[in-house]
Amino acid sequence: MAEQPPAQEITDVAALRALAHPMRQKIERCLRKGPANSTALANELGESTGLVSYHLRQMARHGFVEEVPELAKGRERWWRAVPGDRRFPPYSRQTPEMREALTEMHRLNIAELVENVRRFEEARDELGPWADAAIFSRATLRLDPGRLREFLEEYIALIYRFSEPEGDTAPDARAVLVRLLGIPEVD
Repeated sequence: MAEQPPAQEITDVAALRALAHPMRQKIERCLRKGPANSTALANELGESTGLVSYHLRQMARHGFVEEVPELAKGRERWWRAVPGDRRFPPYSRQTPEMREALTEMHRLNIAELVENVRRFEEARDELGPWADAAIFSRATLRLDPGRLREFLEEYIALIYRFSEPEGDTAPDARAVLVRLLGIPEVD
């Protein structure tokens, strides 16, 4: 079981914009697979090394990525994603700038989800036992805002309970994308 980091509420608009930037989201997804240098990231993303390096420095400024000095060779810098339980202020405490950044981030996250589902469906015939591993659940709960918050906290704890520390996973383990969307029904 991976240790759950403390919750960190992000209120800095510049940090929110850093998280909401499409290139930085792509970089973070790549780094979730493991450390990489800017050249490898640039090749994977089809971008210039200079552009990727710039975005890495901006992400590091806000603590979303960090250098991995033990992998560095000469001037080559290696980077890794910094895990965290990042949270955002409730809507009632968001400034218009925060709302704009979070709306963009949510838009990108939904687009990523749709793309991941499309790619899974296209590859399903070649996935062997993993073709049967996809899970889907749909539910409607009747909750007040406090109970919804309690539900979220238990969901996050469950995610960490099933997260294996790096290097402790079974040989046939692979990354599994888990998403939860819960919104109140609007009449």
